[in-house]
Amino acid sequence: MSKYVPDIRSRRWVIIAPQRTVRPQSYEETNDRCELCPFCPGHEKFTINEVYREGGGEKDQPGSPRCEAGWKVRVITNKYPITDIHEVIVHSPDHQKDIHNLPLAQVELLIKAYRQRFNNYRNTGQVLIFCNHGERSGASIAHPHSQLVVIPFQINLDTLTREPLNNIVDENKFFHIYCPDFSQWPYEVWIAPKESKSMFGDITDEQITDLAVVFQNVLRQLEEIHESSHLSREVFGYNFYIHPKENWYLRVIPRFIHRAGFELGTGLSVNVVDPTRAAQEIQSLKLKVPSPLKPAKGSQISTSTSVNHLLDKHQHQEKMEQVVNRLKKLGGS
Repeated sequence: MSKYVPDIRSRRWVIIAPQRTVRPQSYEETNDRCELCPFCPGHEKFTINEVYREGGGEKDQPGSPRCEAGWKVRVITNKYPITDIHEVIVHSPDHQKDIHNLPLAQVELLIKAYRQRFNNYRNTGQVLIFCNHGERSGASIAHPHSQLVVIPFQINLDTLTREPLNNIVDENKFFHIYCPDFSQWPYEVWIAPKESKSMFGDITDEQITDLAVVFQNVLRQLEEIHESSHLSREVFGYNFYIHPKENWYLRVIPRFIHRAGFELGTGLSVNVVDPTRAAQEIQSLKLKVPSPLKPAKGSQISTSTSVNHLLDKHQHQEKMEQVVNRLKKLGGS
């Protein structure tokens, strides 16, 4: 059981959770090997503490074909919890694909699962939904998943309130996408609803559709920046979380850099990329990232294929230009 220890002067808290020391560190083992992954289809018997699912099958029949078949999003309790209530949300049956390359309909199902679990606990405590994508970002199992924790109301959370709207990258009917002036990480992106005073659990189905589109596009844009950036040579990784209180937002933090002694010793964050420039770079990629295309009635699917081919060709030309420019700089010419 976890223990909460306060610092009286700063009103900050530490959670003592020794049960976390025995959790498996199997990221490398499960990265390309589904037979070792407890989250893959057919392995439901290893995670029998299922509490919710989107899709078919029966969650209350562990080990039976009815349990294993048909699920699209699966929620289980965490065997190594940080808090007394700690759940794992498996994004899909696919061992490799995550939010940025899953079908859009699957991303919508995932967000609906987030909403259901948030509302299940919103009167119990402060509900935080977060994700660690990649080993560098804190994931211990490779299969894409998020987590949900519930923190007692009396615990003061040292989390940011919604930042003012600056450096706008994009918007749609319900959401603004922007890089706040107070960005603590390079290329961090906030997705915030245009309405105020709502909590995440109040999101409607129509808003979920809008959120799925912009969320997926942002992650694709950040991945493209990562591939062409000199800041990191490691595999693309990121964290995101959904603010647990009123005036919610979704904050995406790509892991281009590590935090080191200066940040730990001062509490100050050093951001090596100006948020204004970050927003401009992400915005410049807006038209280059293919969105899920739905052919109009009577149209041929080959039209979508042709558009994607042109986009891929254009992206290839852009990357080749970046390589040539970088070689020129290295050669001093």
